[in-house]
Amino acid sequence: MSKVESLLPDMENAVNRLAEVLAMPKTEVVRDSAIKRFEFCFDLSWKTLKAFLEERHGINVASPKEAFREAYRQKVIDYDNFWLEIVDKRNLTVHTYRESAAEEVYAILPKALTSFKDLLAKIKLKE
Repeated sequence: MSKVESLLPDMENAVNRLAEVLAMPKTEVVRDSAIKRFEFCFDLSWKTLKAFLEERHGINVASPKEAFREAYRQKVIDYDNFWLEIVDKRNLTVHTYRESAAEEVYAILPKALTSFKDLLAKIKLKE
């Protein structure tokens, strides 16, 4: 089993769990849970993409931004600057905790979920 094949089920589960929490009425607990699930989705997405680029294209990347930029170049995903915004939001969740930052990140989660689902579908299609 390839690394991509082993990561895909975990990525899919993380995406489904993010969707589940985003369907709930917003409370502080739901918001914080959604942000944590976003972190899982992000980490699994970029690591799955990294493995995919290595296995399918022979390209090694060292960072999330590099992975998404290379995925654009290899036409794995359509160009969308939102991926770079997602990376920045992920970094914000790791390095700071402020209510305003939590609200800022939570606001982009529905769009991020759509992006994660799209990436998952494209990698599964090409795998």
